[in-house]
Order: sequence, then structure tokens, then C-alpha cells
Amino acid sequence: MKRLLAFYFMLMAIVPSMHHLYAWGQKGHRIVAQVAYDNLTNKARKQVDVVLGKQGMIYLSTWPDEIKSDTIYPTSFTCHYQDLDGGLSDAQVVAMLTDYPEVGGDLFMALDSLEVVLGRDKQCHDALVFYVHLYADRFCPMHVAHLDDKGGNAVKMKWFGQNTNLHSVWDSKIIDYKGFSYIEYVQYLHDRYSNQKKEIMKMSDEETLLQTYHLTDSIYQYHSTWNGNAYHYAYRWLEPMEWQLYVAGVKLAQALNTIYK
Repeated sequence: MKRLLAFYFMLMAIVPSMHHLYAWGQKGHRIVAQVAYDNLTNKARKQVDVVLGKQGMIYLSTWPDEIKSDTIYPTSFTCHYQDLDGGLSDAQVVAMLTDYPEVGGDLFMALDSLEVVLGRDKQCHDALVFYVHLYADRFCPMHVAHLDDKGGNAVKMKWFGQNTNLHSVWDSKIIDYKGFSYIEYVQYLHDRYSNQKKEIMKMSDEETLLQTYHLTDSIYQYHSTWNGNAYHYAYRWLEPMEWQLYVAGVKLAQALNTIYK
């Protein structure tokens, strides 16, 4: 408990405000964490296992969402997302990584803050768990979505006859469409995309953010003319969604390999 409180005081000193919002669902976070775990160096994996337990990086990847109702935590939770206006130039989007926006969330600031915490104390359990979780959030299109609709939460839609919203579809519903377990999905992603891993590792933070931002714009453009056919929606967006999951896992592994080198 003391360690947990100490971590939060440290983080909250840098990240001033947060509030409830979910990103990738449980399966999505486990997929990203497992892809990352599979790509850790032996040295990094051993150190991460010491902090979180054997494969704890996967098992705990959903924890920062699960504990949101616990009264020990702050009542706001904007560190899980960074909503952005549509139509920004690439230069404006990239600037957000260092000139943190005053509104729309604290995701970029939180990730930078957690890297500072882990740089000081690589054994900080809670900082590592949050870093794994929030790093995945950064690649969820609806977590760099539009300010005016609350990251797609206000965009209502039907998914195979059920009322939902754009944010929820990208959090979990497209991932669940194939019916894979998270382990099956991870194997599928390795089989499909591992030949592109070297190119992914060369991508900068700026490039991966722009990739997600432009994907988000494409999602909004498609939705504006979508005829409500959920089968077509899943067919159109499964591959881009899977690519985001795999890139998130590879880049998370790369970041952790640097922290625990």
C-alpha cells in the first residue's frame, strides 16, 4: 500500500488530472502485452519478471482499467487518452508529444512521466504496469480521437443489432469479431507481421503517432458514409486494427528493452 501511494504521489506531481475512459479491452491489452513480451531481450524479460512475476506483464496489463473504481485512486483518469482535433497538420500532431495539450487528456504526458519514474526506479511495480497499459492505449485510434465527441463515445452506432458507440467498437468489438483467444490472436499476428518487424522498429514515436492519427481520420471519414453493415465494417477495419496491435507490441518491447538494457 505504501509503495502504491508513493507511486501515485510521484505520478500525480507531474500529471495533474485524470478521468474514466477505457481503451483496448482486456483482450486487446493482453495481445499487445504478449506480443511485447515475446519480443523482449532475455535480459529485459528477466528483469520485468522480477518486478511483475513470471509473465506478469501480460496478466497485469488490464489492471489500470480494473482498479478505476477503487477509492485509493484519483477521481479523474485522463492519462488513458489524448483526444485531438481533426484536420491537424502533421507538424501540429507531432508537437503534441512534447507541448502537451491543455485539454483532451494526459496520455503523452503520463507516458513521459512514467519513463522518468522507471528511469529512477526500475523496480517500481505500479509504474511498470501503468507503462505497459498506457503504451498500448497510445495505439488505440479512439484514444487519439476527436475532442468534440469524447473520443468517439458520443458517436452512436449499431454493431450486429446492438446499440453501441464508435469508441466501444474500437476498444473491443472488432477484436472479438474473429472469436480468437488472445493467445490465438498473438500467434496470428506473429505469423502475419513478423517479417515487417525490422521496419516497425525503425519507426519513431512521431511516425507511429501520425500513423494512428491518420488512421483515426480515415475511420471518421468512413463512418460518415457507412451504411450500417457491421460485416462490411469488420471486413474493412480488421487488418488496420490488427496492425495497430502488432505495432504497439513491438514498439512497447523496444521501449522496455531500452529501459531494462
